[in-house]
Amino acid sequence: MKQRQLGPGGPMVSAIGLGCLSFGGIFGATTTEASLRCLDAAWDHGITFLDTANIYGAGTSETVIGEWLKTRKHRPVIATKAGIVPGASRRIDNSAAYLRAELEGSLKRLGVDHVDLFYIHRHEAERPIEEVAGTLKSLILDGKIGGYGMSEIAPYTLERAHAVHPVRAVQNEYSLWTRQADLGLIQRCKTLGTAFVPFSPLARGALGHTMLDPATLPNGEFRTLIPRFQPENWPRNKTRIEAFRAYAADRALSPAALALAWVLAQGDHLIPIPGTRTADHVAHWAAADQITLTAEDHREIARVLPVGWAFGDRYNDDQAATVERYC
Repeated sequence: MKQRQLGPGGPMVSAIGLGCLSFGGIFGATTTEASLRCLDAAWDHGITFLDTANIYGAGTSETVIGEWLKTRKHRPVIATKAGIVPGASRRIDNSAAYLRAELEGSLKRLGVDHVDLFYIHRHEAERPIEEVAGTLKSLILDGKIGGYGMSEIAPYTLERAHAVHPVRAVQNEYSLWTRQADLGLIQRCKTLGTAFVPFSPLARGALGHTMLDPATLPNGEFRTLIPRFQPENWPRNKTRIEAFRAYAADRALSPAALALAWVLAQGDHLIPIPGTRTADHVAHWAAADQITLTAEDHREIARVLPVGWAFGDRYNDDQAATVERYC
């Protein structure tokens, strides 16, 4: 697989990473054995960049990766996150004490003494980002992390933090159906040399290999709360997605591979992290870095899925409460 640099001073990693959120069961039940097979498949396809977080399955995702590292000789680049305090009164805590304690827990679960990239999962609005960047810089100096990043932030937060210490990566949602990052964030990352790591580049499965049917999702599953999957919006979104799937088939490509190829084409500093808990699914998109889109491809994709095509918001109000908005 092709390689891309993970931000200022960062390591070279596979152009496509693996998002390990679903190892924690948020998109349906799974097992440690299935997750280990998925990690093996990703590695066999040349994926060397793994993304996780302390809250994914209440530490389950990190624990699975730790088990994988213990039983294999592979040494991937690992990113993890902290800052969301789970519970009935979910809140954000970017204090030095909290981030340090949560990082230690992550390192223990992963079975390592440092990680290459450590994100704040969300920015605590009341805490100046300069203070947070100072905390993260101290973790770098302590040898606990190689670099730091931020998730679901605005361009102005990136710029302020970068002035304290270079930001290695920004991780925000970005795909053919979520394009807010085009309005300044991707460009600001490019200017600063920061990697942009799109999460949910396959539109939370909507652009996956198999056509999603929200009616079959278990009650309470994360996507059942997202407006785009609601009955008033999904039929309209499905019509557009079916047209995209037909175009992918005409190109002898899986829709997932075509969607990822489009994301990769938006800049050489983009490193998307599609997620799955199934080894078989990795094969549907792992070769997307080898796809070269033509000018005609870009025109047709823009016609089928024009900017702003998706019906409904990407989050409901509760889910969006801690996301920085800038336009």
